[in-house]
Amino acid sequence: MKNTVVIGAQWGDEGKAKITDLLAEKADLVIRYQGGCNAGHTVVTGGQTYKFHLIPSGILYDNTTCFIGAGTVIHPESFEKEFNELKSQGVNFENLKISPLATITLPYHIEVDGWSESNSGKGKIGTTKRGIGPTYTDKMARIALKIQDLFSPEALSEKLDMILPVKNKTLEKVYGIEPYSKDCITALCEKYAELFKPYVAFDWQEILNAYKNKTILFEGAQGVMLDIDYGTYPFVTSSNPIGGGAATGSGYGPTMIQEVIGVTKAYVTRVGEGPFVTELKDEIGEKIQKIGHEFGVTTGRPRRCGWFDAVIMRYAVLVGGITNIALTKIDVFDTFDKINVCVAYKDTRDGKVYKSYPTDVFIHKYLEPVYETMEGWKQDITGIRRYEDLPENTKKYIKRVEELVGARIGILSVGPDREQTIFRV
Repeated sequence: MKNTVVIGAQWGDEGKAKITDLLAEKADLVIRYQGGCNAGHTVVTGGQTYKFHLIPSGILYDNTTCFIGAGTVIHPESFEKEFNELKSQGVNFENLKISPLATITLPYHIEVDGWSESNSGKGKIGTTKRGIGPTYTDKMARIALKIQDLFSPEALSEKLDMILPVKNKTLEKVYGIEPYSKDCITALCEKYAELFKPYVAFDWQEILNAYKNKTILFEGAQGVMLDIDYGTYPFVTSSNPIGGGAATGSGYGPTMIQEVIGVTKAYVTRVGEGPFVTELKDEIGEKIQKIGHEFGVTTGRPRRCGWFDAVIMRYAVLVGGITNIALTKIDVFDTFDKINVCVAYKDTRDGKVYKSYPTDVFIHKYLEPVYETMEGWKQDITGIRRYEDLPENTKKYIKRVEELVGARIGILSVGPDREQTIFRV
């Protein structure tokens, strides 16, 4: 196995956890490089279902070291809840490492996030209200706390003296939120220090150097279309889920990356607000949602569903650096007579056709999908384990998707279990 980045090629929730889990078993080091507890991954293995949000799913393997990188943001209470739930399932955390440079989500970040979503009117983004955006905002404004600050009382005191006067003024004047005292935040940080102490890797540079000649898996959260720079801005997350984000969020430079696997469903889903050209608001969309069990792991919100969109996938291949595709949930179409694939967008105002993704999302309300219709296979493929054994119409669908998006599909998922995976040689 090469040093590999696994990214979502749509709006997240593409089934990355299963692909990451399969590859993590062969990896020496797994690094989660961005995002926070707003991500949700489900892994089904050994008859058990595991729910991950921040902790890399490679933690299920005793021979794999898992590292939460500097590009992540960590909400301590959510981390503790996830940790305890996984521990109750018998998960061993001896190989978990946390970068001292990761940023901490504090209670006021969550308050600000909730206020912003509740008071933004038509400007609602559709966040998970987990404080992710406000944490990244403070990080960029240089008024955030890092994990390493928890273990230096002097540094913590000095930083709080700088941060709190600015933060409290904003909380009171802008959001109408009660200010936080230095004693309150300090007490929280002392509690957080105890929580993270066994796992903080102050020797992270030595660890990364030690794994340079071993197998590394970079685990992304969310998806390309939620990238802060390349996604459907402003309906995006606050970090860089694209393949390039692995280099900044992990601590390794780009020369360490040898392959980028883009995970995509055989259809498209989206949670939250934002444009979605192929969205189906009819019985077909409901059918996909029901068969695919399309409800968010983190929020429980129903996912919006639509036909596969080759326009956004071509875009994801380009900006995401995707070299190989993992196509998931293709079995959802087992009972379909016809399957549509979006090959372009048409502007209803002037008839202009877009084959490249238009990044001005505010014109998307005028766009309609241009579809190619393919024949369904009308067969249960969940028990198939070899590509050669797939129905001809399934293979035709796969081949056409490859032609449209410009990348090879090397992995096929035909069900939620690890065993329901086909690797194309």
